[in-house]
Amino acid sequence: MSYSIHIGPNIRKSPYFEATVADGVQSFSVYNHMFIPGHFGDPAGEYDRLLNGVAMWDVAAQRQVELLGPDAGKLAQLLTPRDLSKTKIGQGRYVPLCDHDGWLINDPVLLPLAEDRVWLSIADSDIALWAKAIARERGLDVEVSEPDVAPLAIQGPKAMDVAEALFGDWVRSLRYFQFRETDLDGIPLVVARSGWSKQGGVELYLRDSAQGTRLWQMVKEAGAPWGIGPGAPNDIERLESGLISYGADMRWQSLPANPFEMGFGAMVNLEAGHEFIGRAALERIKAEGVTRRVTGVVIDGDRVTGNQHPLPLMRDAQPVGHVSEIAYSPRLARNIGIGLVRADLGDGTDGLSIALDGGPRAITLTALPFIA
Repeated sequence: MSYSIHIGPNIRKSPYFEATVADGVQSFSVYNHMFIPGHFGDPAGEYDRLLNGVAMWDVAAQRQVELLGPDAGKLAQLLTPRDLSKTKIGQGRYVPLCDHDGWLINDPVLLPLAEDRVWLSIADSDIALWAKAIARERGLDVEVSEPDVAPLAIQGPKAMDVAEALFGDWVRSLRYFQFRETDLDGIPLVVARSGWSKQGGVELYLRDSAQGTRLWQMVKEAGAPWGIGPGAPNDIERLESGLISYGADMRWQSLPANPFEMGFGAMVNLEAGHEFIGRAALERIKAEGVTRRVTGVVIDGDRVTGNQHPLPLMRDAQPVGHVSEIAYSPRLARNIGIGLVRADLGDGTDGLSIALDGGPRAITLTALPFIA
């Protein structure tokens, strides 16, 4: 059975959209109300390029929520349980965001560009609306908007070679999540040492959407000596690396989870004394004890092809959790996935299974990441 996506005005296009079409994109998904490439016709080759070479990804759907004004820092701190008091301009931070009940509603990278300007580089949800409402209800002097910013990722073990060819050797000195404002032949950018893979690289935050095709071509030409090619954030590599995906592994509407369950407990700084949304709920959850935990899973049997929905995790015919995403790992030569299970079930627990089209499959729990 084949499917197609209607390209209409109700879903936004990336500044790189035409360039990806010209380079042979074969599928799109929808993320933050935008089209995001799924693959370019050779998923196995794109996976290999990410692990052994260098890939370029249109990740413009990784939208920025800008907090601008005297209370930008105050609003940012209200939105996350992570203590931001020592965060410096130019150094990004991975921050969980929770609602008043302690449920995770996003896990963006926070980029402080100035004392009065902060970006939240968000996963798939309407955080701009949430931040705008919190700011207005608290009477804060801050403007919340979605600026004209569109990230393009360069990822893989040869990514920094390409980045140096584009920007010079200073780019190699950036620490993880550190960023710098610059330009490339007049194209305004923020260059960050980041990306949704463990293979290394940078993200180029384009600040002028009219320059999307031009920037795509410049990266493509600079990366040609290293065999750069287009691709998309890779589900197999992210599972192998134990990267958590808001939307796939947890989502407030369908897979609610709190930060302690998802392994973000070190970022819930209850002792720091700052005010933030969800504090009372998270204090209660910590005091009562966490009842579920995130885990890796190994799936027995023949190669799996993935899943379209979360899979109930069963033990003795009773549900004990769920597996959110599965894939076959070529590096490990086995089926792997990420799930959320009862906290009392250890890695040696027997009798666990999920149901796939061909019947039940035995499951083994294991620590994350699969590959460090």
